[in-house]
Amino acid sequence: MSSKGWAAFVAMALIWGVPYLFIKIAIDDGVSPVFLSFVRIAMGAALLLALAWRAGVLAQVRGRWRWIAVFAVIEITLPFPLIAAGEQYVSSSLTAILIASVPLIVAVLAIRFDQAERATGLRLVGLLIGFAGVIVLVGIDVAGNADELLGAVLILLASCGYAVAPMILKRKLFDIDARAAMGASLLVASVLLVIPAAFTAPTEVPTGEAIVSLVVLGVVCTALALVIFQFLILEVGAGRATVITYLNPVVAVTLGVLILDERLGAGAIAGLLLILAGSWLSTDGRLPGRRSSEPAVTCR
Repeated sequence: MSSKGWAAFVAMALIWGVPYLFIKIAIDDGVSPVFLSFVRIAMGAALLLALAWRAGVLAQVRGRWRWIAVFAVIEITLPFPLIAAGEQYVSSSLTAILIASVPLIVAVLAIRFDQAERATGLRLVGLLIGFAGVIVLVGIDVAGNADELLGAVLILLASCGYAVAPMILKRKLFDIDARAAMGASLLVASVLLVIPAAFTAPTEVPTGEAIVSLVVLGVVCTALALVIFQFLILEVGAGRATVITYLNPVVAVTLGVLILDERLGAGAIAGLLLILAGSWLSTDGRLPGRRSSEPAVTCR
């Protein structure tokens, strides 16, 4: 990997490890999940559509709006508010650990919808290990608290959306430039959320921390992240790029512990290790030098 490739890799590991921290800060400061999601999405849409227009690739979305809309609902419109709503009840660290189960859900869905990616052998073992991690995490650290259990369920539902959407991207939108595809998807999502966001808008100006969080989520964690990730894929290949999937929750947990003073229980620690190990095995134990056939460009 070139120095530029390493720089992009480190940047993505950090950028997609921090959303849960800033979501938690904004939510705890009184910003509603839907309003938070709308502001983040709208900012990301404006920036990505501007970049796509400047690059001359916006025309690629013509005639593709139906699948862009389906992708937008499953990848953005539902998961973003669900994650923010879940973080009303659980820590940012726990959120990141639960989101790390996405590769496991992808592997399960592939059994039915993508025979080429069917889990057998070590991949099947990885599925069992990963889901054992989810059970350990929920059973030990969450099950005794109804609010935390609700938050965990909401986040796992968002994870299902994150798992389904790349299959749509792979089959229906693979030939569209990422800036155009994601910009259009964010635009659709922002239109769908504008009315609910208006009804849940804060009655007073959010705190400075909340405003900074919203800007970081929209500009850095959404728009800038997708631009950098597209460069990373072109520079080092999709296989190496997807390794950040295993680094993001580690970054998120570290930030949650250091900045928000969150405490990890035994279930969270065991669950994190089992989910990461299971995800790695269920994706065929992909190392940085191996190529992946799965689409890598999605929102977080």
